[in-house]
Amino acid sequence: MLVSHDDAASQAATAQEAVFELENIEYRIDGRVILHPLSLSIPAGRVTGVIGHNGSGKSTLAKILSRQLQPQGGSLTVGGAPAQSFSTREFACQVGYLPQQIPAAPGMTVQELVALGRYPWLGAFRSPGEADRRQIERGMALTDVSALADRLVDTLSGGERQRVWLAMLVAQDTRCLILDEPISALDIRHQVEVLGLVRQLSREHALSVIVVLHDVYMAGRYCDDLIALRAGRIVARGNSAQLLTPEVLKTIYEVEMDVMIHPLTGDRVTCLR
Repeated sequence: MLVSHDDAASQAATAQEAVFELENIEYRIDGRVILHPLSLSIPAGRVTGVIGHNGSGKSTLAKILSRQLQPQGGSLTVGGAPAQSFSTREFACQVGYLPQQIPAAPGMTVQELVALGRYPWLGAFRSPGEADRRQIERGMALTDVSALADRLVDTLSGGERQRVWLAMLVAQDTRCLILDEPISALDIRHQVEVLGLVRQLSREHALSVIVVLHDVYMAGRYCDDLIALRAGRIVARGNSAQLLTPEVLKTIYEVEMDVMIHPLTGDRVTCLR
């Protein structure tokens, strides 16, 4: 397994600044192992991409990190505290999750949906105050959906809906976002818009982001760190220069691929041989 750790000191620094710590996390369905015992530290304030073939365990890992699934073994900490020590509302104040299949929002306007992001902080009985309204406006402004505030969510384009749900997560004001395949149903323009926005939010607001992606080019372009899964195990970890090589990509996907360096951007562009 390729792991981009220089020495024990760098590992300790990464652990100290981790948003998530996983120790021997595993998950099975009907006796079938989906995630083998997995230990991992995910650094805070960066965009971490999770890549791998279909069925490699990417979405399962995202659901465990977001407490959508309960692992059968191991421990998970969030910001140094056990994940299970948080109530549901407390956890939602720490971690925001966007599933692969975005739910419909029938009859809801953009502003109403974004306002739902404040629910973990308000509960069922407290009305939004001035600080909550500012956070809702901030979420819409940062994701460039303010002009859509009065539009019905279900009348928007795919890219617009994706930005609206991101606005809701920004309004939720968490320390970490977990996004499962946020660009899978989008055209190339909207893919660039969404991932560019995610990277901007991380860099400008010290937000930790874990994003599951199929497209290795997009992962290399927009993610600070990459984790590659294969058959429920971590097979590689590092930055795009370390993972997007013919040798490592063959280990991850079991196909021969070439990698070219774009002469203007330095991006790593992959293609099948």
